[in-house]
Amino acid sequence: MPELPEVETIVRALKHGGRGGAPIIGKKVSDANLLWDKTLSTPSFEKFEGKISKTTIKDITRRGKFVVIHLDNEFLLIHLRMSGDLRIDPPPVLPPQNHDRLLIYFEDGYRLAFNDTRKFGRAWLVSNPEIVTGNLGPEPFDTTLMASDFYMRLQRKKKQIKSLLLDQSFLAGLGNIYTDESLFRSGIHPMRLSNTLSSKEAERLLKAIRDTLNEAIAHNGASIDWVYRGGEFQNNFRVYQQTGNPCPVCSTPIQRLVVGQRGTHFCPKCQPEGVPE
Repeated sequence: MPELPEVETIVRALKHGGRGGAPIIGKKVSDANLLWDKTLSTPSFEKFEGKISKTTIKDITRRGKFVVIHLDNEFLLIHLRMSGDLRIDPPPVLPPQNHDRLLIYFEDGYRLAFNDTRKFGRAWLVSNPEIVTGNLGPEPFDTTLMASDFYMRLQRKKKQIKSLLLDQSFLAGLGNIYTDESLFRSGIHPMRLSNTLSSKEAERLLKAIRDTLNEAIAHNGASIDWVYRGGEFQNNFRVYQQTGNPCPVCSTPIQRLVVGQRGTHFCPKCQPEGVPE
């Protein structure tokens, strides 16, 4: 947490304004302040400060769970990990808030703050974003990712489907919430081996992933604790964190199990174990 829909919401807010902040496209960086050394993976802060100063923000995109800020000749990548968030502070800026780890100041008085309570988030300033993201799998919304391609990718693995979907080198952006919700929509048990899925099941799963993510983005992601602000998709969870509640389709109580050390929620009737005959 945050996952793809939350990161996409943050990216759109930074580009167009939202979540209580102004857009930052076109703003010129004046200086920066690093408040937790480990937040910056590369380069050293001395080099970071020299490279980012006087550069202009040209664009902001997303790759998997990474926020990618395009500068004149460099790319600032930020991974929020478990508890990170990005905030735009208007002028006159106040002293840093608790848990602010990296601050970037703009010439017009605004400030971009990377706040991260648990200190797991990281930032990179690189000349090519693939230095950081090169091992990621395709995006769920990649138009070149056809159902037949997705099926073949599943067939080449022999891994529990829940764990495989969480593997960022297989498919970029999914986390615990949206994997559980997508598997429920597609009627696939989270412990099914990926290579046992039929082509029709693979097509159904890919559609479920895309539909789930689109619905979540439309609701600005999910806010399930104090970490991420402003999402409403938690009000639409079908199985995630619904243990014991009735399934919205068949009324069977939702169950929880552990798959790959991750808490997993599913309906035992709508998502039966085993391979369908």
